[in-house]
Amino acid sequence: MASSMRSLLSDHSQYVESFRLFLENSTEHQCMLEFVEKKLPGIISSIGNGKSAINILSVGGGSGEIDLQILSKVQAKYPGVTINNEVIEPSGEQILSYKERVAKTSNLENIKFTWHKETSSEYESRMNEKKEFKKWDFIHMIQMLYYVKDIPATIQYFHSLLETKAKFLIILVSGTSGWARLWKKYGPRLPLNDLCLYVSSADIKEQLNTIGLKYQAYELPSTMDVTNCFIKGNKEGELLLDFLTETCYFSQTAPLDLKNEIMEELKKPECSEEKDGKVFFNNNLSAIVIEP
Repeated sequence: MASSMRSLLSDHSQYVESFRLFLENSTEHQCMLEFVEKKLPGIISSIGNGKSAINILSVGGGSGEIDLQILSKVQAKYPGVTINNEVIEPSGEQILSYKERVAKTSNLENIKFTWHKETSSEYESRMNEKKEFKKWDFIHMIQMLYYVKDIPATIQYFHSLLETKAKFLIILVSGTSGWARLWKKYGPRLPLNDLCLYVSSADIKEQLNTIGLKYQAYELPSTMDVTNCFIKGNKEGELLLDFLTETCYFSQTAPLDLKNEIMEELKKPECSEEKDGKVFFNNNLSAIVIEP
Protein backbone atom coordinates (compact mmCIF):
# COMPACT_ATOMS: atom_id res chain seq x y z
CA MET A 1 0.00 0.00 0.00
CA ALA A 2 2.59 2.55 1.13
CA SER A 3 4.86 1.54 -1.73
CA SER A 4 2.87 3.65 -4.22
CA MET A 5 3.91 6.79 -2.31
CA ARG A 6 6.87 8.59 -3.82
CA SER A 7 8.87 11.68 -3.01
CA LEU A 8 7.62 14.99 -4.37
CA LEU A 9 11.17 15.68 -5.57
CA SER A 10 10.84 12.79 -8.02
CA ASP A 11 8.30 14.79 -10.08
CA HIS A 12 9.74 18.15 -11.05
CA SER A 13 6.57 19.77 -12.46
CA GLN A 14 4.46 18.65 -9.49
CA TYR A 15 7.12 20.02 -7.12
CA VAL A 16 7.30 23.38 -8.92
CA GLU A 17 3.52 23.73 -8.90
CA SER A 18 3.13 22.83 -5.22
CA PHE A 19 6.03 25.14 -4.27
CA ARG A 20 4.42 28.02 -6.17
CA LEU A 21 1.18 27.46 -4.23
CA PHE A 22 3.10 27.26 -0.97
CA LEU A 23 4.63 30.69 -1.64
CA GLU A 24 1.23 32.11 -2.63
CA ASN A 25 -0.44 30.82 0.53
CA SER A 26 2.33 31.54 3.02
CA THR A 27 4.16 34.56 4.40
CA GLU A 28 7.48 32.78 3.74
CA HIS A 29 9.09 35.50 1.62
CA GLN A 30 7.49 38.38 3.56
CA CYS A 31 8.98 37.20 6.87
CA MET A 32 12.44 36.82 5.29
CA LEU A 33 12.20 40.26 3.67
CA GLU A 34 11.20 41.77 7.01
CA PHE A 35 14.28 40.20 8.60
CA VAL A 36 16.48 41.56 5.79
CA GLU A 37 14.88 45.00 6.21
CA LYS A 38 15.01 45.26 10.00
CA LYS A 39 17.76 43.00 11.31
CA LEU A 40 20.27 42.50 8.51
CA PRO A 41 21.68 46.08 8.46
CA GLY A 42 22.86 45.62 12.06
CA ILE A 43 24.28 42.17 11.32
CA ILE A 44 26.39 43.36 8.35
CA SER A 45 27.39 46.65 9.97
CA SER A 46 31.12 45.83 10.10
CA ILE A 47 31.67 43.18 7.39
CA GLY A 48 33.13 45.72 4.93
CA ASN A 49 34.99 48.07 7.24
CA GLY A 50 38.08 49.42 5.50
CA LYS A 51 37.60 47.22 2.42
CA SER A 52 37.65 48.32 -1.21
CA ALA A 53 35.61 45.24 -2.19
CA ILE A 54 33.15 43.02 -0.32
CA ASN A 55 32.95 39.31 -1.17
CA ILE A 56 29.58 37.62 -0.72
CA LEU A 57 28.85 33.93 -1.24
CA SER A 58 25.26 32.81 -1.74
CA VAL A 59 24.98 29.05 -1.22
CA GLY A 60 21.79 27.74 -2.87
CA GLY A 61 20.82 31.19 -4.14
CA GLY A 62 17.77 29.93 -6.04
CA SER A 63 16.18 32.55 -8.29
CA GLY A 64 17.84 35.42 -6.44
CA GLU A 65 14.80 37.18 -5.00
CA ILE A 66 16.13 37.30 -1.42
CA ASP A 67 19.74 37.66 -2.62
CA LEU A 68 19.00 40.95 -4.35
CA GLN A 69 17.31 42.30 -1.22
CA ILE A 70 20.38 41.35 0.81
CA LEU A 71 22.67 43.02 -1.74
CA SER A 72 20.65 46.24 -1.58
CA LYS A 73 21.27 46.37 2.20
CA VAL A 74 25.01 45.83 1.71
CA GLN A 75 25.04 48.58 -0.94
CA ALA A 76 23.21 50.96 1.39
CA LYS A 77 25.72 50.31 4.16
CA TYR A 78 28.79 50.56 1.91
CA PRO A 79 27.85 52.95 -0.94
CA GLY A 80 30.11 52.77 -3.97
CA VAL A 81 32.12 49.77 -2.71
CA THR A 82 32.55 46.95 -5.23
CA ILE A 83 30.61 43.82 -4.30
CA ASN A 84 31.63 40.43 -5.68
CA ASN A 85 28.56 38.23 -5.39
CA GLU A 86 29.15 34.56 -6.18
CA VAL A 87 26.24 32.12 -6.31
CA ILE A 88 26.31 28.36 -5.88
CA GLU A 89 23.11 26.87 -7.32
CA PRO A 90 22.70 23.37 -8.85
CA SER A 91 19.54 24.19 -10.85
CA GLY A 92 20.13 25.67 -14.29
CA GLU A 93 16.51 26.80 -14.34
CA GLN A 94 16.95 28.78 -11.11
CA ILE A 95 20.18 30.36 -12.37
CA LEU A 96 18.35 31.48 -15.51
CA SER A 97 15.59 33.07 -13.38
CA TYR A 98 18.27 34.73 -11.23
CA LYS A 99 20.01 36.19 -14.32
CA GLU A 100 16.68 37.47 -15.67
CA ARG A 101 15.97 39.11 -12.31
CA VAL A 102 19.38 40.79 -12.32
CA ALA A 103 18.79 42.06 -15.87
CA LYS A 104 15.54 43.76 -14.75
CA THR A 105 16.98 45.32 -11.59
CA SER A 106 18.51 48.79 -11.57
CA ASN A 107 21.37 50.09 -9.37
CA LEU A 108 23.50 46.96 -9.61
CA GLU A 109 26.44 48.72 -11.33
CA ASN A 110 28.95 48.06 -8.55
CA ILE A 111 27.98 44.38 -8.16
CA LYS A 112 29.79 41.66 -10.07
CA PHE A 113 27.77 38.40 -10.34
CA THR A 114 29.29 34.96 -10.85
CA TRP A 115 27.19 31.79 -10.95
CA HIS A 116 28.43 28.27 -10.29
CA LYS A 117 26.05 25.54 -11.44
CA GLU A 118 26.89 23.00 -8.73
CA THR A 119 25.95 21.82 -5.27
CA SER A 120 27.71 23.07 -2.14
CA SER A 121 29.67 19.80 -1.87
CA GLU A 122 30.72 20.01 -5.56
CA TYR A 123 31.93 23.56 -4.91
CA GLU A 124 33.89 22.37 -1.86
CA SER A 125 35.50 19.50 -3.83
CA ARG A 126 36.40 21.82 -6.72
CA MET A 127 37.99 24.39 -4.39
CA ASN A 128 39.92 21.72 -2.49
CA GLU A 129 41.21 20.26 -5.76
CA LYS A 130 42.37 23.69 -6.92
CA LYS A 131 43.73 24.33 -3.40
CA GLU A 132 41.78 27.59 -3.44
CA PHE A 133 40.66 28.95 -0.11
CA LYS A 134 38.98 32.19 -1.01
CA LYS A 135 37.76 34.14 2.02
CA TRP A 136 34.32 35.74 2.25
CA ASP A 137 32.87 38.73 4.12
CA PHE A 138 29.33 37.36 4.12
CA ILE A 139 28.09 33.83 3.40
CA HIS A 140 24.42 32.92 3.42
CA MET A 141 22.42 29.70 3.05
CA ILE A 142 18.71 30.34 2.77
CA GLN A 143 16.39 27.32 2.93
CA MET A 144 19.06 25.00 1.52
CA LEU A 145 20.46 22.84 4.34
CA TYR A 146 17.69 20.26 3.76
CA TYR A 147 19.60 19.20 0.63
CA VAL A 148 22.99 18.61 2.23
CA LYS A 149 24.26 15.13 3.14
CA ASP A 150 26.63 16.06 5.97
CA ILE A 151 25.39 19.26 7.61
CA PRO A 152 28.05 19.71 10.36
CA ALA A 153 30.87 19.20 7.82
CA THR A 154 29.25 21.65 5.38
CA ILE A 155 28.83 24.32 8.06
CA GLN A 156 32.42 23.83 9.24
CA TYR A 157 33.81 24.07 5.70
CA PHE A 158 32.01 27.34 4.86
CA HIS A 159 32.74 28.71 8.34
CA SER A 160 36.45 28.16 7.63
CA LEU A 161 36.14 30.56 4.66
CA LEU A 162 35.02 33.55 6.77
CA GLU A 163 37.09 36.73 7.02
CA THR A 164 37.73 38.09 10.53
CA LYS A 165 34.71 40.47 10.59
CA ALA A 166 32.50 38.28 8.40
CA LYS A 167 29.07 36.83 9.16
CA PHE A 168 27.51 33.51 8.13
CA LEU A 169 23.70 33.51 7.88
CA ILE A 170 21.55 30.37 7.79
CA ILE A 171 17.77 30.55 7.37
CA LEU A 172 15.59 27.44 7.68
CA VAL A 173 12.41 26.23 9.35
CA SER A 174 12.20 26.82 13.07
CA GLY A 175 12.28 24.03 15.64
CA THR A 176 9.00 25.51 16.93
CA SER A 177 7.27 25.28 13.53
CA GLY A 178 4.55 22.89 12.40
CA TRP A 179 7.12 21.50 9.95
CA ALA A 180 9.43 20.34 12.74
CA ARG A 181 6.51 18.66 14.50
CA LEU A 182 5.21 16.91 11.35
CA TRP A 183 8.68 15.69 10.35
CA LYS A 184 9.56 14.33 13.78
CA LYS A 185 6.29 12.47 14.05
CA TYR A 186 5.67 11.27 10.48
CA GLY A 187 9.04 11.53 8.70
CA PRO A 188 9.77 7.79 9.00
CA ARG A 189 6.42 6.95 7.33
CA LEU A 190 6.80 9.33 4.40
CA PRO A 191 8.77 8.60 1.20
CA LEU A 192 11.76 10.73 2.08
CA ASN A 193 13.95 11.27 -0.95
CA ASP A 194 17.64 10.82 -0.16
CA LEU A 195 18.12 14.29 -1.65
CA CYS A 196 16.27 15.88 1.21
CA LEU A 197 16.59 15.84 5.00
CA TYR A 198 14.08 16.84 7.64
CA VAL A 199 16.11 19.38 9.57
CA SER A 200 15.06 22.40 11.65
CA SER A 201 16.81 25.21 13.51
CA ALA A 202 16.75 23.07 16.68
CA ASP A 203 19.00 20.50 14.96
CA ILE A 204 21.36 23.18 13.63
CA LYS A 205 21.71 24.88 17.05
CA GLU A 206 22.49 21.51 18.60
CA GLN A 207 25.19 20.90 15.99
CA LEU A 208 26.66 24.40 16.41
CA ASN A 209 26.84 23.89 20.16
CA THR A 210 28.62 20.56 19.62
CA ILE A 211 31.10 22.08 17.13
CA GLY A 212 31.54 25.03 19.50
CA LEU A 213 30.64 27.88 17.14
CA LYS A 214 29.22 31.16 18.41
CA TYR A 215 25.88 32.23 16.96
CA GLN A 216 22.78 34.33 17.46
CA ALA A 217 19.30 33.11 16.51
CA TYR A 218 16.21 35.09 15.47
CA GLU A 219 12.67 33.73 15.11
CA LEU A 220 10.82 34.79 11.96
CA PRO A 221 7.07 34.31 12.51
CA SER A 222 5.29 33.01 9.41
CA THR A 223 2.05 31.21 8.54
CA MET A 224 0.59 29.24 5.65
CA ASP A 225 -3.12 29.11 4.89
CA VAL A 226 -3.93 25.39 4.68
CA THR A 227 -7.75 25.76 4.77
CA ASN A 228 -8.07 24.20 1.29
CA CYS A 229 -6.33 21.02 2.51
CA PHE A 230 -9.51 20.18 4.43
CA ILE A 231 -11.84 20.61 1.44
CA LYS A 232 -12.23 17.19 -0.15
CA GLY A 233 -11.14 17.14 -3.80
CA ASN A 234 -9.79 20.72 -3.71
CA LYS A 235 -6.89 20.79 -6.22
CA GLU A 236 -4.95 23.54 -4.43
CA GLY A 237 -5.42 21.82 -1.09
CA GLU A 238 -4.10 18.55 -2.52
CA LEU A 239 -1.01 20.27 -3.92
CA LEU A 240 -0.34 21.97 -0.57
CA LEU A 241 -0.63 18.57 1.13
CA ASP A 242 1.94 17.26 -1.35
CA PHE A 243 4.24 20.07 -0.29
CA LEU A 244 3.63 19.57 3.43
CA THR A 245 4.37 15.85 3.25
CA GLU A 246 7.00 16.06 0.45
CA THR A 247 4.90 13.33 -1.22
CA CYS A 248 3.71 13.26 -4.81
CA TYR A 249 -0.11 12.90 -4.97
CA PHE A 250 -0.29 12.34 -1.20
CA SER A 251 -4.12 12.39 -1.12
CA GLN A 252 -4.36 9.64 -3.72
CA THR A 253 -1.44 7.41 -2.67
CA ALA A 254 -1.12 7.61 1.13
CA PRO A 255 -2.56 4.77 3.23
CA LEU A 256 -5.86 5.89 4.77
CA ASP A 257 -4.63 5.64 8.38
CA LEU A 258 -1.59 7.84 7.65
CA LYS A 259 -3.71 10.35 5.75
CA ASN A 260 -6.24 10.61 8.60
CA GLU A 261 -3.52 10.97 11.22
CA ILE A 262 -1.77 13.76 9.32
CA MET A 263 -5.05 15.61 8.70
CA GLU A 264 -5.77 15.38 12.46
CA GLU A 265 -2.26 16.53 13.33
CA LEU A 266 -2.52 19.51 10.99
CA LYS A 267 -5.50 20.82 12.96
CA LYS A 268 -3.78 20.55 16.36
CA PRO A 269 -2.73 23.85 18.01
CA GLU A 270 0.90 22.69 17.98
CA CYS A 271 0.77 22.71 14.18
CA SER A 272 -1.84 25.26 13.17
CA GLU A 273 -4.14 27.97 14.42
CA GLU A 274 -7.80 28.37 13.44
CA LYS A 275 -8.84 31.96 12.83
CA ASP A 276 -12.00 33.37 11.17
CA GLY A 277 -12.93 29.94 9.80
CA LYS A 278 -9.47 29.44 8.27
CA VAL A 279 -6.62 27.16 9.28
CA PHE A 280 -3.12 28.68 9.42
CA PHE A 281 -0.15 26.32 9.61
CA ASN A 282 2.84 27.42 11.71
CA ASN A 283 5.48 28.14 9.06
CA ASN A 284 7.95 29.89 11.40
CA LEU A 285 11.53 30.22 10.22
CA SER A 286 14.75 30.82 12.13
CA ALA A 287 17.69 32.97 11.11
CA ILE A 288 20.98 31.86 12.65
CA VAL A 289 23.95 34.21 12.40
CA ILE A 290 27.29 32.51 13.00
CA GLU A 291 30.41 34.44 14.01
CA PRO A 292 33.86 33.78 12.49
